[in-house]
Amino acid sequence: MRFTWFNLMPWRWLPDDFRDKHRSVWVDIDNRLFDPVKGHALYNEYMDLLEYADTLGFDGIGVNEHHQNGYGLMPSPNIIAAALSRRTSNAGLVVLGNSIALYNPPIRVAEEFAMLDVISGGRLVAGFPVGTSMDTNYCYGTIPALTREKYAEAHDLIIRAWKEEDIFAFNGRYNKLRYVNLWPKPIQKPHPPLHIPGGGSVETYDFCIDNTYSYSYLSFNGYKRAQTLMDGYWARVRERGAPDDSPYRAGFAQTVFVADTDAEAQRLYEEHAHYFYNRCLHVYPGFADAPGYRTIKTLQIGAVNQYSRTDHTTLSWKDLVEGGYIVAGSPETVRQQMEHLIKSLRVGNIFLLLHVGNMPKDKCMYSTKLFAEKVMPHLRNIWPEHDNDPRFWCKPLQHRVAPAPLPASAPAPQLEPAK
Repeated sequence: MRFTWFNLMPWRWLPDDFRDKHRSVWVDIDNRLFDPVKGHALYNEYMDLLEYADTLGFDGIGVNEHHQNGYGLMPSPNIIAAALSRRTSNAGLVVLGNSIALYNPPIRVAEEFAMLDVISGGRLVAGFPVGTSMDTNYCYGTIPALTREKYAEAHDLIIRAWKEEDIFAFNGRYNKLRYVNLWPKPIQKPHPPLHIPGGGSVETYDFCIDNTYSYSYLSFNGYKRAQTLMDGYWARVRERGAPDDSPYRAGFAQTVFVADTDAEAQRLYEEHAHYFYNRCLHVYPGFADAPGYRTIKTLQIGAVNQYSRTDHTTLSWKDLVEGGYIVAGSPETVRQQMEHLIKSLRVGNIFLLLHVGNMPKDKCMYSTKLFAEKVMPHLRNIWPEHDNDPRFWCKPLQHRVAPAPLPASAPAPQLEPAK
């Protein structure tokens, strides 16, 4: 099993009456709710938590891209990952990811991901999400019906730029480049491993199978509601005749709270769970699913866009736990639920939301440490026959450069003797 400590970086100070006075946390949220001075402290606190996860032995530390919202303050996850690359040493830098249809030209993603891979010594795990309708269609103005076509072309350009040794011209519908000559190239060959975040689009199944990418279902509705979709993915793997059914072909995101006891978990974390589900997921339904954003096949299977749900306000702590929206309780309770989740969904990659909503740093560190020390070790060898399938994870250099300590004074230059 591989575990990534994932942070959405939400805004902590959405007011109690946010749902009543603001129609959406995304797209048209009042930007006067953001305080840059508080934001300065918050960004640094969130990076402290990601760095802390590296010291505790998590396989990856995860970031992602969203725009114009209070749910996730990362319009550029590459900036966060670059900062983390210098203050972490072991964990993979899991960037899930860059919404490649939004970049003009998308060669920019190839360049920046290559930089991250080189700076970190081969620790990049890359992700190419299509992006939510809020981000792609409303914030960045892409035409919904063309978003996936632009995505496919961007993907082909990036992969070719990573692989090819010679300069080439690219003549696509949306990108026409006379000279594609990537500098720098990534350390990992032929390119960094790719995880493709999905939210219910059946075309993403085939895309992952065809390219040997890991399909990552990022859901806040919990593992019980994910069963049908993940069963559909594995059925498609078999139907397409994939050479194996390695669980590392799939990943799942799960909100998790750990405390000494089940009762303490509720006492410590209930407020933050409700903040997340009632404020951070308060999305105007009109933004969640622009006409043309989802394909006909996806509509035919009845997949529900999680951001268009409006019933989160009615969920109690008991509802959240019993419905599988969250996994919460003592280390043993969490271990049992996580083992069931992993086996029932058949996933080798878990993206852990151990921080949600307005949770303060100390509570998050407490939950993170308990998971790392009392839960994670018992889940490591669930899939021994697949031995952490290396196709879907980064391959760091054995000998990597560590940041040099800052000198007390500038060293004297080493001059060659005069001739």
